[in-house]
Amino acid sequence: MEKLFKALEQEFDNMVDFRRDMHMYPELSHHEEKTPEKIAQFYKDLGVEDVRTKVGGRGVIATLEGGKPGRTVALRADFDALPIHDAKDVEYKSKIDGVMHACGHDIHTSTLLHVAKVLFANKDEVPGKIVFLHQFAEEVIPGGAKFMIEDGALDGVDGVFGAHVISTMPFGKVGALPGAFMASGDTFEITVQGKGGHAGMPQHNKDPLTVATNLVQSFQTIVSRDTDPLRSGVVSVTTFNTGEPNFNVIPDKVEIKGTVRTLDDDTRDNAEEKIKTMTEHIAKAYDMTAEVDYTRGYPVVVNDKDETARITRLQKEVMGEKNVIDITPQTSMEDFGYYLLERPGCFFIVGGTMENKEDVYPHHHPNFNVDDQYRENVHRDRV
Repeated sequence: MEKLFKALEQEFDNMVDFRRDMHMYPELSHHEEKTPEKIAQFYKDLGVEDVRTKVGGRGVIATLEGGKPGRTVALRADFDALPIHDAKDVEYKSKIDGVMHACGHDIHTSTLLHVAKVLFANKDEVPGKIVFLHQFAEEVIPGGAKFMIEDGALDGVDGVFGAHVISTMPFGKVGALPGAFMASGDTFEITVQGKGGHAGMPQHNKDPLTVATNLVQSFQTIVSRDTDPLRSGVVSVTTFNTGEPNFNVIPDKVEIKGTVRTLDDDTRDNAEEKIKTMTEHIAKAYDMTAEVDYTRGYPVVVNDKDETARITRLQKEVMGEKNVIDITPQTSMEDFGYYLLERPGCFFIVGGTMENKEDVYPHHHPNFNVDDQYRENVHRDRV
């Protein structure tokens, strides 16, 4: 193990260079073209013959046959970016206007590629088989994982593993949690149909804002008053659209959109049912109609107990016990949950907080960044 880590540390500068180049040229979900080409070429330059492209659409898979007997494990990294303007003042700032890696997928990709490089260079000592999954479109429902699985990404795989860098988690710390770790992610779009008209004569209209504002308020009771306090749930309205703004016009319709996050199926089912029931009855109470388009998104990320114990043991061996921290369930969503529906495995997190506190921003923020600098003290502590 120590030999592999020394080899990986020798790749550190290359890893940073690849990450920063990828950061400068991000590609949106389902529009990734050059990124998967570059990933495939990386493996081909290593002399890897078993490389599949366009898996499930835009995915890339490389397979390593180890020189010793063992099981087959899959390691996954995502590579899509977000429709966010990069506001950081760094030399590797995104060169694609309105698109940036604001979630660390560039870190994931570069890390997995260089881990693969080291393992291929030492394949005679590797037990079993390793499948490197490079996934597109993690950021948008239904996500690339589903399509890659349908295209055979997990065929013959015994266990699947992935990691996510966290910009607000202390640098050099790692953690894994058995059971439900990350929430399912559903979306809803509601159109309230009224009868628009003159704002000064509301008696001649049916104001859809009356229904829509009631819905926004009522949805908050789904978690606060209709969900077991010991179970987690989030119902957030994120978009409220009345059309073109005009102080003197009552709109004809209002559209609202939002998301639901839960950590178990019962809470998920209840939230969906309540949104639909509340929408129907509140609209009816005001003599209007409303349509609900509810979309089931990513499943809950449920880590296998035994595989998570294995990862935690390895984290302590590699990073040192003091760098392995307790973590709690998160209400962010991840389509890695699809892999875990099919195979046992573990999705864990790695800290990447910037050294300067003023540079620390959450994921999906225009100033998001992750520390990719070598810190001697962190690497020394792990051994």
